[in-house]
Amino acid sequence: MAPTLTIHSTLALSTKKTIPILGFGVYRNPPSTCVASVLHALRAGYRHIDTAQFYENEAAVGEAVRLSGIPRAEVFITTKIQSKDFDRVPEAVDESLAALGDDSSYIDLVLLHEPYGGPVGRRKAWEALCALQGPGARVRNIGVSNFSERHIRELAPLPLPSVNQIELHPFCQHRALTAFCAAQGIVVSAFCPLVRGMRNENRVVKAIVEKTGKSPAQVMIRWALQKGYVPLPKSEKEDRIRENADVFGEWELTEQDMQRLDALDEGKKGSISWWPYDEE
Repeated sequence: MAPTLTIHSTLALSTKKTIPILGFGVYRNPPSTCVASVLHALRAGYRHIDTAQFYENEAAVGEAVRLSGIPRAEVFITTKIQSKDFDRVPEAVDESLAALGDDSSYIDLVLLHEPYGGPVGRRKAWEALCALQGPGARVRNIGVSNFSERHIRELAPLPLPSVNQIELHPFCQHRALTAFCAAQGIVVSAFCPLVRGMRNENRVVKAIVEKTGKSPAQVMIRWALQKGYVPLPKSEKEDRIRENADVFGEWELTEQDMQRLDALDEGKKGSISWWPYDEE
């Protein structure tokens, strides 16, 4: 029998460090609301915050962590470097550290945000990121976002990413890519795990909601958790932030529920975000 998941559960990374299995996303969460949102998340038990330079709210994330009173070492922070900065990775990391604030002498996970820049540009950026990683270094773990299997393979013989963050939900499952990542020991984190609420009326989702008494968001987050992914739900509303974290305890989706959700996969057609996986 699989161990019961809790909000404190983690997954092992290739660095022998761990990543919390539930993250809080802050995409399109402006500084004016981001501090309060992250505080709500931390008070609800989240210990993993996912930001990016592109989101322009790293400073708000850092401020919220400080205001929470939770020791920095107990909060896992992810940020991402845009392809426009692939030729200046060390400087970009320093900028993120400065934005996060005095309590952040390191970043738990830094990702290359997208697979632009071509094979040479991606590889140079990855090589620079590898050089910044290590015990006691300012970057503890490194990974990629929106990379295809080909994009990841092109990084060899350099160390492979610890994480690949991709759009992932029952309607867009990236089965070949997630299988490759699993085989390589790469943890998959999932953005858009709630499909932005666009599929809440799907008959399978509705049937499972009625059966379990849970919300559509809770069903889809639980699906991701039981698949071994790290979902990154986002919201600015305190009640929904708490609801999205209330997916643990004795409740779980049955094998039949999981199979029914698995059958919803539409591949690329099911994507509700961008699709950079075909980038050369």
